[in-house]
Amino acid sequence: MAAETKTMALAKAINESLRRALETDPKVLVMGEDVGKLGGVFRVTDGLQKDFGESRVIDTPLAESGIVGTAIGLALRGYRPVVEIQFDGFVFPAYDQIVTQLAKMHARALGKVKMPVVIRIPYGGGIGAVEHHSESPESLFAHVAGLKVVSPSNASDAYWMMQQAIQSDDPVIYFEPKRRYWDKGEVSTDAIPGPLHKAQVVREGTDLTLAAYGPMVKLCQEVANAAAEEGKSLEVLDLRSVSPLDFDTIQASVEKTRRLVVVHEAPVFFGSGAEIAARITERCFYHLEAPVLRVGGYHAPYPPARLEEEYLPGLDRVLDAVDRALAY
Repeated sequence: MAAETKTMALAKAINESLRRALETDPKVLVMGEDVGKLGGVFRVTDGLQKDFGESRVIDTPLAESGIVGTAIGLALRGYRPVVEIQFDGFVFPAYDQIVTQLAKMHARALGKVKMPVVIRIPYGGGIGAVEHHSESPESLFAHVAGLKVVSPSNASDAYWMMQQAIQSDDPVIYFEPKRRYWDKGEVSTDAIPGPLHKAQVVREGTDLTLAAYGPMVKLCQEVANAAAEEGKSLEVLDLRSVSPLDFDTIQASVEKTRRLVVVHEAPVFFGSGAEIAARITERCFYHLEAPVLRVGGYHAPYPPARLEEEYLPGLDRVLDAVDRALAY
């Protein structure tokens, strides 16, 4: 029997995944500011409270530290809470709870205590939002041992990675690329997903590897299309996971193409691209024909909406990095 496949937006795929988790496991709870009656500011949780009740889909006070702290307590009691942080820049009041409690509890208990908590964070720019609504703080969490950090780029991954995150006994920071919420794709709800932290080759190429995750994967595919018009063959990797990183897949690609450009919205300075560049340089030193280059945001506060397109990586900036790498 063929698997059922539906076309849906990335936001709808997350909604459907949460619905499935709520249906199949009575210990799954959804919590956050306005996730219930409103259905979330992006309507990602739309209809869930109506169907599962206020004890399963919980509208919380505007208190991120309290939300995460409550989720930790619920996890200790055997629940699997899925917490929404309404916008990326709002997560910092909960940062202490996440890094000193949530991330450490498993190690502190010598493995006896599990922390099956998912923290959903809409992140990144491109929607013309005001201050504190367009941050990309993934590297801050990737640096913390004990946390898994993932970010889907398409509807299918959004659905299945949420399923896998909820089933994980370790805390998962699930970054949702808000500018891609309305991008549609095919989702097979009966498929067998690959490993949560496995990178995927989404476009084969021979001349250079582009590595990205979340909102920048689509941009890198557009760059590869533009480069193909000039006779350049670019391979595009969707990293999917920031911590852990699938260095084996990156290495295999770079050993073939001999060049790597890493793209992310977060600032280049101390960003995830820096770790990738360092590790791949160590692993692939004798294969590389150019230094690993990085394209990302600037080391500056996120600008007002009218300037964000100058701040964020775009087609021309990534193509420039490709040309510089190929010129070596």
